[in-house]
Amino acid sequence: MFEKIELAPADPILGLNEAFRNDDRPTKVNLGVGVYKDNDGRTPVLNCVKQAEARILASQTSKGYLAIDGHPEYRAMVQSLLLGASHPVLAEQRSRAVQAPGGTGALRIAADFVASQTPVKRVWISDPSWANHRQIFETAGLEVHTYRYYDAANKTLNFDGMLADLDALGPQDMVVLHGCCHNPTGVDPDLAQWQTLAACAKQQGWLPLFDFAYQGFAVGVEEDAAGLRHFAETVSELLVANSFSKNFGLYNERIGALTLIAANGEAADKALSQIKRVVRANYSNPPSHGAEVVATILADAELRALWLDELAQMRERIQGMRSALVEGLSSAGVAGDFGFIQRQNGMFSFSGLNGEQVAKLKQDHGIYIVGSGRINVAGLTGHNLDAVIAAIKAVSE
Repeated sequence: MFEKIELAPADPILGLNEAFRNDDRPTKVNLGVGVYKDNDGRTPVLNCVKQAEARILASQTSKGYLAIDGHPEYRAMVQSLLLGASHPVLAEQRSRAVQAPGGTGALRIAADFVASQTPVKRVWISDPSWANHRQIFETAGLEVHTYRYYDAANKTLNFDGMLADLDALGPQDMVVLHGCCHNPTGVDPDLAQWQTLAACAKQQGWLPLFDFAYQGFAVGVEEDAAGLRHFAETVSELLVANSFSKNFGLYNERIGALTLIAANGEAADKALSQIKRVVRANYSNPPSHGAEVVATILADAELRALWLDELAQMRERIQGMRSALVEGLSSAGVAGDFGFIQRQNGMFSFSGLNGEQVAKLKQDHGIYIVGSGRINVAGLTGHNLDAVIAAIKAVSE
């Protein structure tokens, strides 16, 4: 059976990482993979995580299975972190959460649930969007279409085009919205625009699905959730897939969640029962460690304060590298205004580099970025910044 199977095309991100690993140039730089790096080029384990793990190790008495929907304290903490402890949805007990293997796992649970239990036939993702979005939803049997999002000419949000596209949708459509730090552009709606989008969803009846992988990487934990929280106040139903890979540095623990908001508690319970069936038929029970780490940190005032401080340091380092890159490109005499990089949020930036320039950066300079020109700003450090600027100047002339 197997000898006739065709080779699958390489994943654009994972394939880039493999090429980077095989490059023996000591000056190579990886600005493709979406992983935070400190100024020494390492992906650190946060101090709050180390302290939480020490407590867990000292008190753990069992390695028994978790329930299908995961760690109960973790699920409660997730909902509070996303919506805010005093949100009306929580007071009305209209939300339910299931622990998931990362944000990707949460999206796949959402896809299978929506495909099997709702009238949704089409999923709309931004143009451009995270490369794995299309594959996740198509594999679940849903049609995937795009709505206008990025204005390449002005390097900003094409909000009029976005709203026009979403205003034409209805109850058979689900719209994937990046909660903050849009991947790959780094361009986000402001609060007034979020409010307009929420009104559109309520009027037209399409189902919002927030992909919320970077809470705290734009402005702050509370500020970054403003759009989501307004949506939750405006529409009666929505889904949120969130991840703690980035903001807790728990990449290899694969810890995320799918949160569902329904019109009332009874509808939420019924929906949860079907989501649990999806989980049972997929991986049955989630792993425990990452959930215990997150729950321990968020439940303890001292550890939570330490986490917020460490998260702020990561966010400020990324913002500092944005400014340094813009200033460096200007000082080096690279043509064009790169100020838009400072106005973007999170780890990623649409640099404006074209495919030919991206190829030259890789071939001639050992600098790896995604073919679209997306740069992981968190991969820039004080040690490699000058080399990256010099290489961009070389391929831009």
